[in-house]
Amino acid sequence: MAEQKHNPNTMDVEEALSSSEAYVIKNKKTIMGVIIALVVIVGGWLLYNRFVSTPKEQKASTMLAKGQEYFAMRQYDVALNGDSLSYQGFVKIAAEQSGTDAGNLANAYAGICMAQLGKYEEAIPYLEQFSGNDVMVAPAVKGALGNCYIHKGDLEKGASLLIEAADESDSQSLSPIWLLQAGEVYEKLGKNSEALKVYQTIKDKYFNSYNGMNIDKYIERVSE
Repeated sequence: MAEQKHNPNTMDVEEALSSSEAYVIKNKKTIMGVIIALVVIVGGWLLYNRFVSTPKEQKASTMLAKGQEYFAMRQYDVALNGDSLSYQGFVKIAAEQSGTDAGNLANAYAGICMAQLGKYEEAIPYLEQFSGNDVMVAPAVKGALGNCYIHKGDLEKGASLLIEAADESDSQSLSPIWLLQAGEVYEKLGKNSEALKVYQTIKDKYFNSYNGMNIDKYIERVSE
């Protein structure tokens, strides 16, 4: 155990998340995917509709819209790589429309699609390429990035990104979920004091959330 604690990058993630108290992390992947998808879809429409000001931007936004339809239907592979008709896919949109807001957003979509397909290492560069400070989209992308690092074995960095996403979002619905994930990861790393700080934040700031109303058992566990 001590060896795992000091080498999170080489940790067997499945083994690290195998105990009953960490079951929620493994299964929260699906929950987070749905939440992130909804947030990015809503935020995405707001972003590119706001910035359609040039012919290039208009073209990129039109292409992105078709991908969003596939994304909403959870057809992640098609959304990512294109269909047999005229839609090129988020990867190609991100590459060919770089410099546009829609092209920037395509990076976020591409990264999340890859994460949903279990391609965590491939997802990371796309998620990191996205830039923005929208209060809905930016934290969602950072939360997705954190989950990717966790699933590839870099638990320390993943937890840190989840905490950043929670701080930036400051959302009663999303922040407690990311913080709880981060706290459980710290527990798996044997860093109970760090886990306690995260759990206490949930109790202090998000006490009305579902996780906030159930956080005392987590606080008690790491306080023993």
